[in-house]
Amino acid sequence: MPLHPQARDHLARHPSDLSVDPATLDLAAIEEIRSHDALAIHRGPLTKLPLIRDELAEGVPVRIYRADPGDAPLPVVVYFHGGGWVFGSVQRNDAAGRDLALRTGAVVVSVDYRLAPEHPFPAAADDAWTVVRDIFARPAFYQSNGSVAVLGDSAGGNLAAVAAWQARDAGLRLAHQVLVYPVVDLAMDTPSYAEFAKGYGLDAEEMAWFARQYADGADPADPRLSPLRLPDMSGLAPATVVTAEYDVLRDEGERYARRLADAGVPAELRRFDGAVHSFFVLPGLFDQAVQARDYVAARLKEAL
Repeated sequence: MPLHPQARDHLARHPSDLSVDPATLDLAAIEEIRSHDALAIHRGPLTKLPLIRDELAEGVPVRIYRADPGDAPLPVVVYFHGGGWVFGSVQRNDAAGRDLALRTGAVVVSVDYRLAPEHPFPAAADDAWTVVRDIFARPAFYQSNGSVAVLGDSAGGNLAAVAAWQARDAGLRLAHQVLVYPVVDLAMDTPSYAEFAKGYGLDAEEMAWFARQYADGADPADPRLSPLRLPDMSGLAPATVVTAEYDVLRDEGERYARRLADAGVPAELRRFDGAVHSFFVLPGLFDQAVQARDYVAARLKEAL
């Protein structure tokens, strides 16, 4: 279908996510972008919750959100933010963490994983797995009832997918995995990469730059970088995969959902027609963000 009118208006102001030539970005310029979130006012309200606390999970910073005022154990949703493994933080995604806690009724653990290029692969994946492992090891610390799901958008979807197969291999049962327009294959050779290479928010050139910062010369076929290359997907946690129609990452996310289903994993795919990359984290700009969050929360409630 055509671009959603809100997506069209957004692209008229921000045709690319970075709005600069990535080749010009040195570490000082990266730090400058990190320090100024031009879209902050569109990320949603900072709703007051009974519990928000910053902690460490085996040295990895996390922020814990709980909307329930009691202290009874609850399911846990581990949230990995997007940003190409280079940008983003728990603070930038504070509104999203609060909103997810309200919508799901679960304890939300938002992970402040290390960023590239200062901390290239596998730093972010290691941090993600460390937090998931710690939640299973210390349920009382997180007020967990033992039911744990992972959720991530974009690069965070990559980390969620990787953590899901690491949990399977370690014998830890995840209740669900939610992958929102995830990066799952650094081959970057799908038709959507050609169709939406430029002018739709996340440019193909930008995505290639992000991948270089994180992978730092590692084999792009490594399943910790490209979980679509995982040889065996059987036994993975049931999945919800969300994609955006006008997104270079669309096809790989949908291929991932199909591969999960082919391996016998319950997997539900929903494409948001007319949407562009990053819509999920910008409810102040996109009505579809609210629709997607309602959908994701319903899927998580059912699973947890």
